[in-house]
Amino acid sequence: MLDALDKNLLKAVAELEEIPHGAYNIRKNGKLLTRSTTANIDIETNEEVDGITVKIAPGTVNESVHIPVILSKAGLHDTVYNKFIVGEGSDVTIVAGCGIHCGGPEPEGHEGIHEFIVKSGAKIKYVERHYAGGLGAGKRTLNPTTKVVLESNAVMEMELTQIGGVDEAVRLNEAVLGPGSSLLIVERVMTDKNQSAVSRNEIILEGIDSRSNMVSRSVIKGKSNQDFYATIIARARCHGHIECDAIIMGDGTNKTIPALHAEHPDAELSHEASIGKIAGDQLMKLMSLGMSYDDAVNTIIQGFLR
Repeated sequence: MLDALDKNLLKAVAELEEIPHGAYNIRKNGKLLTRSTTANIDIETNEEVDGITVKIAPGTVNESVHIPVILSKAGLHDTVYNKFIVGEGSDVTIVAGCGIHCGGPEPEGHEGIHEFIVKSGAKIKYVERHYAGGLGAGKRTLNPTTKVVLESNAVMEMELTQIGGVDEAVRLNEAVLGPGSSLLIVERVMTDKNQSAVSRNEIILEGIDSRSNMVSRSVIKGKSNQDFYATIIARARCHGHIECDAIIMGDGTNKTIPALHAEHPDAELSHEASIGKIAGDQLMKLMSLGMSYDDAVNTIIQGFLR
């Protein structure tokens, strides 16, 4: 069912070498490749738009859902809308992402819209990785959108990674947090050559004692460009923080704009941002231990993106 190219893409975006156990939905070149459900996790085809609805039963724990997308068809731009309903008191992991293989001159792209409704007291870890490869000259684009609603005391952790081969990416993250809920977003992006990446984020702290933390790590190589925008809007007693750091190498450019909007007197909001190069003393220390310059640079970058 999976050829060698499929396996390489799945390993890059979902750390899978074979069909996983448990619940999964694997999409290839705009069509369902294979699907499996469990007693607690149901996956249905969305009849109104191209995509799926994932329903996780209340109290589900120690289960995961894999929903990777792989593209290798020249000229294809795939769009999918997936909805996730995470039941009360559950604790699950969802692994998503898209891998593109471009073997010719025609462009390929994926636009994935994911909507999450996380019920009261539920906890979810969402991991999304994007990767593009192949020797073709076609443009590779990835435009993910994530929309999140956290009900009371819900917890969500998002790990969003794009570390290779994507020529153009525009990401949108939107979240509304209810009372006592918590959201952590960690975004890691690396661009090279003439690639570009834009990340736009809006977090609304609607409920009392809600908390959010947005962390961005960017590495800009070659003549690439990255723009990062993050806004926290506080409408109750709450806590929000934005942390964005970028390393520029070569002739790359970066724009980082965090914004804080306090609409309640008991809101506590903060941000910190930095843009710079790799510190010379770090390089010297690693090279004094026997590393080459390139190995030292790669070690620092990997540690920064961790």
